[in-house]
Order: sequence, then structure tokens, then C-alpha cells
Amino acid sequence: MHIPDGFLSPPVWLAMDLAAIPAVGLVARKAQGALEESSIPLLGVMGAFVFAAQMINFPVGPGTSGHLVGAALLAYLLGPWAAAMVMTSILAIQSLVFQDGGILALGANVWNMAMIGVLAAWLPYHSQAVASRRKAVIFTGAFLSVICAGCLALAELLISGLHIPAPVLAVALALFAVSAAIEGGITVAIIQAIEKIHPGWIQAGASGGKRTGLMVVGAAALVLAVGGVLVASSSPDGLERLIETAGLSSRGRALISTPLSGYEWSMMASEWLRKALAGLAGLVLIYGLCLLLGRGLIRRRSS
Repeated sequence: MHIPDGFLSPPVWLAMDLAAIPAVGLVARKAQGALEESSIPLLGVMGAFVFAAQMINFPVGPGTSGHLVGAALLAYLLGPWAAAMVMTSILAIQSLVFQDGGILALGANVWNMAMIGVLAAWLPYHSQAVASRRKAVIFTGAFLSVICAGCLALAELLISGLHIPAPVLAVALALFAVSAAIEGGITVAIIQAIEKIHPGWIQAGASGGKRTGLMVVGAAALVLAVGGVLVASSSPDGLERLIETAGLSSRGRALISTPLSGYEWSMMASEWLRKALAGLAGLVLIYGLCLLLGRGLIRRRSS
């Protein structure tokens, strides 16, 4: 789902970057008004959990994988503004530290997943009227978040002049639909599990989250980052598969190189240790960044 550098034309990535700046500023101002100081650890824990979950790819088709995007999960647990802020933080760390998603394409990825992805998940959830349909609404919101983000990514590639044959495009859309359905099922399951641990957490939004719930989610993030990499699929995700099938892989380029590129700590000999330590580093970075942003917004509001 993350667009690498080299695939968007300069007018497209520049326009998306410029548009992302005021969008992120608006999200930060809205989140600032809704945040409570007691909820700041929740931002870090949920950011770390979604980051860890995104590392675990699962099969969605022959030679193709997908992973949890997490926009819907963040929206339901944090509210839309805090969710968009946390997702933006995750995307920035992934781009700058792990080379997952381009630096020039960061604005496009932020728009696709942090802005539109969160909005697409939140609108059906926010407008739900019948409690008996709540699971269906949660599933629908998560499904739409992935479909909308995927379709936007495809549109940006096409506008950039990439030639993608119609059959390849159709297969990509089908894979996005499968990933979206799995996202919906996982999101419903996680929400149900959290509500059993702390029944009032979901309804409380960004102001919720007790120590027990935070510890459980944090432990789950740790398990995913350290142990999940052992069972994660090594196949490319839907967007990567599209690029390979269309013969466009040579266009990709990395503007920088870091020791954690590709979610592996290059200095370690063991493959599992490389991935596990990279995952742990990501958890610390995401948790710390979300805490810093949350505290900064609280201090700015107080002043």
C-alpha cells in the first residue's frame, strides 16, 4: 500500500506533499482540542501496535500478501483526529527509517492512509444508528478504509503516466478487495477482544484506556514485532505485486539508506534477530514520537 519513490511524477508527488502539510496541521489542531493528558500513553501504545501489525504480511492470493493498515482500528479507539495524527507518525517513521514508502511520496501515502483511510473508516462508524449492526458497521468502515486508500494509490500511479494493463489493474483491485475484507474481519476481532478487557474503552475514544488494557495491547505489539516476523509471508503486497507484474520494478529508487532498511537490522547475522531488533526499534520510535506529539499538543493548548 506504501508507494515507493520513483513511481509518482514530480507534479503528482509535489502536489500531494504540499496538500499534506495543511491537512496534517488541521489534524493536529483538531486532535489538540480533543486530547486529554491521560490519553497520551494510549496514542503511543496504539501507534506501536499498528506499526507491529503492519510488519506481519498474510497471504491474499497466489504469490501476493497483505497486511493490516490499521486506519479503522485507530479511528475507533482514538477518534478520527488523533488516529490521523498517529497514522501520519507511523508513515513518517516507516519512510525515513525503514524505507517503506518513498520520502517524496510521503505526502501521497499520508493522504491515502492517514487522511482518506481514517475518514473512510470513521464516517460509517460515526453515523451508525442501530447497535445491532455495530459489527457490520465496523467491518464496513475497515473495508472501505483499505479500498479507498488502494484506489487512491492506483489513481496517483495512473495520473503519473504509468502504463498498467487493464487485466493487471483488475487483479490489483481484486487483491485490494481481499485485503480489505481481511482487514474488516481482523478489526472486528480486535475490537471485540479489547471490549472484553475494558468494556468502556471504545466508547471513551481518545480519552479511554486503563493500565490493564494498555499493557495487554503493548504486550501484543511486542509479540507481533518479535515473534510475528517468524510466520509473516515474504510475498510482495498487492501494490508491489502490481508493480512487478506491470514490469515497472526498475523505476523504484531509494533516496537514502539506513541500517534498518526493509525492517531488518543489517548488522546482525541471524535473520530472525535482524527482523526482531528492527521491530523493537520501530516500537520504541513510534511510541516515543506519539508521546512527544501528544505532550507537545497538550502544552501548546495550555499555553
